[in-house]
Amino acid sequence: MTSPVCLVTGVGPEHGTGAEIARRFSAGGYRVAMIARNAENLRSLASKYEGARAYPCDVGDIEALVQTLALIRTEMGAPQIVVHNALRATRGSLLAMAPEDLEKNFRVNTTALLHLARETVPQMLEAGKGAILVTGNTSAFRGKANWGFFASTKAAQRILAESMAREFGPKGIHVAYFMIDAAIDTPRTRPILAADKPDDFFAKPAAIAEEMFRVAHQDRSTWSFLVELRPFGEAW
Repeated sequence: MTSPVCLVTGVGPEHGTGAEIARRFSAGGYRVAMIARNAENLRSLASKYEGARAYPCDVGDIEALVQTLALIRTEMGAPQIVVHNALRATRGSLLAMAPEDLEKNFRVNTTALLHLARETVPQMLEAGKGAILVTGNTSAFRGKANWGFFASTKAAQRILAESMAREFGPKGIHVAYFMIDAAIDTPRTRPILAADKPDDFFAKPAAIAEEMFRVAHQDRSTWSFLVELRPFGEAW
């Protein structure tokens, strides 16, 4: 029997969130289609994760994304699980940033999710099962100064995911939104955002991936939609 396929967007450097998600599903018996812009990094990870394949693509380029998803279906088969982890985060004053940046954030964070669903849900419905998991954060629930472009598109992403859950959940498709209330300990973010913080301050990418894997395999009688994740010491 052919192993099921898991598709993951936003697969960045090794030990980052997207890479850990890909690694966990690979370890869990899935063939993993990894999407991100950095082709060299994807090829490196594909050589380390059993059954993983690299599909370089900018998910903000919707035409390229749809073509890539068609290629994945041809080469690997229809994904049973889709994880939308890619994001675009533009920060700054609403008066200073270019309005075009709002549209760019929206394409990556929200429009790409729509197209991921449009290209994969029909096959899930035919199979009577499947899951779509979305990596979110507190910006999806509150707007803060200098985060307006990012927060507004993440809020839209959350509502779109909830609409998908309500439409397709009764048909056997599990949609879940992961609200990560934390700084994530990635090779990119830690040195820049919180280099002086202790380990307990951060959410570990491997732990996030483990929870995503667990939720993807929940019993149908107890499905989660909104999954909140935060370090034990986080004030909230």
